[in-house]
Amino acid sequence: MTFPRICLVKQHLEDRSLPDVALAVRQEMERSRFAERVRPGARIAVGAGSRGISNIALIVKSVVRYWLDHGCRPFVFPAMGSHGSATAEGQARVLAGYGITEQALGCPVVSSLEVVATGRTPEGIETYIDRHAFESDAVMLVGRVKWHTDFDGRIESGLIKMAAIGLGKLAGAQSYHMAGRSLGLEQVIRSVFKQVKGTGKLLGGLAILEDARHATAHLEALPVEAWEQREPELLALAKSWRTTIPAKALDLLIIDEIGKDISGTGMDTKVVNRSIQGLFNCYQDLPIIQRIFVRDLSQGSGGNGIGMGMADIVSDRLLAKVDWQATYLNSLTACNPEGSRMPVHFPTDRECLERIAPTTGCLDTGQLRLCWIANTLRLDLLAVSENLLDELLSKPQIEVISEPLELPFDQEGNLPRLGELVEAARGAA
Repeated sequence: MTFPRICLVKQHLEDRSLPDVALAVRQEMERSRFAERVRPGARIAVGAGSRGISNIALIVKSVVRYWLDHGCRPFVFPAMGSHGSATAEGQARVLAGYGITEQALGCPVVSSLEVVATGRTPEGIETYIDRHAFESDAVMLVGRVKWHTDFDGRIESGLIKMAAIGLGKLAGAQSYHMAGRSLGLEQVIRSVFKQVKGTGKLLGGLAILEDARHATAHLEALPVEAWEQREPELLALAKSWRTTIPAKALDLLIIDEIGKDISGTGMDTKVVNRSIQGLFNCYQDLPIIQRIFVRDLSQGSGGNGIGMGMADIVSDRLLAKVDWQATYLNSLTACNPEGSRMPVHFPTDRECLERIAPTTGCLDTGQLRLCWIANTLRLDLLAVSENLLDELLSKPQIEVISEPLELPFDQEGNLPRLGELVEAARGAA
């Protein structure tokens, strides 16, 4: 089967990265004066989540150092629902995979799924807090503010959601997602947050914003009483920095990897223009994408294959890495069994492409409008078919960085990772 030639393309995205992340954390924490709000020697629970946030180990370590320097006794706990196979050991491994360990931080990492029930919301939803966090003197959360992959609202992913679903562990995640099916997830998150806030345990949080290059671009220490006013403003700022695939329409999108460390839904729905339920082209401001081929599962996902149900076809290598128990648990906890459905699959990349290409509706597969990305976090480097170049080069941020190439299948019929292809092209230049 004939496929179009591709060119490697770079999107020049504005660099908003902080020059010294550790210093920025320290300045924000000192500005917050959080330490003045607790007694000397207070035991502080610092919550860290399950997403692949840039510099997260450095950020958490800097937060811990602030508390240690102010004479407190911090410990870190996983503020996550069903990630890490919903086990204490699995969630500790998730943090360790990001470099968040007792040895690295200089304080304990306490992982448990035990929770304390803290009452009910006006809608009748029982709320929970991690037991160790509840038994501390104060809780501080460290999390990224960004768009959510399942809904649109004034608050989406951020400290408020983390205080509800993350702080509530598996018990909370199950209860809140179930309620979200009928009430809407934003309403549930807001209501649960108010109930949890009412316990008096939440002191504040450090909000992290990343630019389009996935670099740490803004840090803001917020007392809990400021979250509901400030987080929508931070979300709007993060959304204004978001980038997308720079084409109006694609016949085929190739993605090297998906994973829970990349997005809560494995691949960002607001990049691939599909819902976790598999609905096609839901967002008018995103490119129309006919078919998606996913080649692999990220190592940081820990076998969680959530999101593969959004793909049209996957490689056998991806399925070989799936931990079905972890995947089903996460999918069912989030009330999205569609996300763990097994797509059509074949042993090699070539066979996957040859099987799926005719279903795009493009009569000449040599004229497919094709784009290839590493994952939905990395949109600065892409490979695109030649027939997209005129459209892309009309955009000032686009630079073509290679001559046209045939799809580089090896003898087994597999492609390299996009990053390897980029490095090879740079070496040849």
